[in-house]
Amino acid sequence: MNSTKKTARQAGLLYLMVVLTGIISFMVIPGKLIVWEDAAATYSNIVADELTFRIGMVSYLLCYTFFAFLPFYLYKLLAFVNVNLAKYMLILALISVPVAFANSQNQFNVVSLISGDKYLDVFSKEQLQSQVLLYLNQHDNGQLIISVFSGLWLFPFGLLVYKSGFLPKILGLLLMAGCFSYLVNFLGFTLMPDYAALGIASYVHLPASIGEIGICLWLLIMGVKERTIKNQKVMLTELNVKG
Repeated sequence: MNSTKKTARQAGLLYLMVVLTGIISFMVIPGKLIVWEDAAATYSNIVADELTFRIGMVSYLLCYTFFAFLPFYLYKLLAFVNVNLAKYMLILALISVPVAFANSQNQFNVVSLISGDKYLDVFSKEQLQSQVLLYLNQHDNGQLIISVFSGLWLFPFGLLVYKSGFLPKILGLLLMAGCFSYLVNFLGFTLMPDYAALGIASYVHLPASIGEIGICLWLLIMGVKERTIKNQKVMLTELNVKG
């Protein structure tokens, strides 16, 4: 397998791992354990199935570990299209990684609160339940902050895909629209206390979901053709010379 096709497939595989671990940590496990309106039920669910909660913690960290490597492979694949855009993509993507790892501390705090250690005896059960839900809310708030950069990096990425000539332009457009999807939801949740009740967040997020899953599968299954890449490099070089 040639190096360019190998890079594309590796990027697709990393993206797939980001998607799968993200689904587990953001959707499957919270949906099973967390009842946002009921601290007692949430506490009981986590205590009764602590292993599942811990799996969610590991999945969250794995998600951002895979994501830490992904933009480097995309940079290697797309830098020849526009090196400055590729640098912006790389930087904006990587900013979210240390913030996510710091945010995971909220989940570790939950594990500490349900541990039953003697030093927790000063708290009533109701206080422990409230604190567990508080830390889960703080983790959710931290993720909201991370979503700003989860969106911003998609714009240069989408523009690179659109300009590449060897990846579908529609995916580039969806990725760029996905940038604004994240930002709109961030502003909605931040500025409007009842934004979640409107039930539009998942619809707003659709361009990002379709674009990211689409480019993931395209890179993994279709890959890229070396000949097409070479032709695009020649064409872009000629355009730069003429410019």
